[in-house]
Amino acid sequence: MDRYQGQAEAVDAQAALTPSEIFELAQVRRAELGLDYAGAVTPPEAWQLVQQEAAILIDVRTSPEFRFVGRVPGSDNVEWHGKDEMPRARFLAILGTAVDPDEVVLLICRSGVRSHAAASAATAAGFTRVYNVLEGFEGQIDAVRQRGNINGWRRAGLPWEQD
Repeated sequence: MDRYQGQAEAVDAQAALTPSEIFELAQVRRAELGLDYAGAVTPPEAWQLVQQEAAILIDVRTSPEFRFVGRVPGSDNVEWHGKDEMPRARFLAILGTAVDPDEVVLLICRSGVRSHAAASAATAAGFTRVYNVLEGFEGQIDAVRQRGNINGWRRAGLPWEQD
C-alpha cells in the first residue's frame, strides 16, 4: 500500500471529489492492490466522504490509542484485536450493532494495517461496503522510527482531537 504514499496530498490539492468519484478511485485501488473488500481511500477522500455523509468512519485502534493519541471528530471506536477467533467475533458483533451491513463503512487504524485486516474480516462476515483508509491516523514509520512525518490523517492536516 506504500505506492499511494503522498497521494493524499495530491488529492487534497484538487477540487473536492464527488462520492462517486472517490468510490471509483477506491475500486481501482481494490483491483491494483488485490483487496478482498470494497476498496481503499486516502485520508482526504475519507474526510470528504464523512463530511458529505456518504460514509461512516470507524476507528479500529485500541481505546487508549483512540482517546489519547487522537481521533477523527465524530468517529466511533470498535477495537480490532487481530485474527484470534474470540476478539474477531467480538469486533464483528460490535460492528454489527454500530452499522448496517450494507452501509458504507470506512475503517481506520494507526497505519492502515489493522484496518486492512478488519476490512477483510468484516467483508467475509457479510459487510458489503467496507473500505480501508490508507496510511491510517498516524502514517508509516520513518527512518528514525517515528510516525506522523511521512503520511497519515494528521500529516494531511485533517481535523482531529484528543483527550
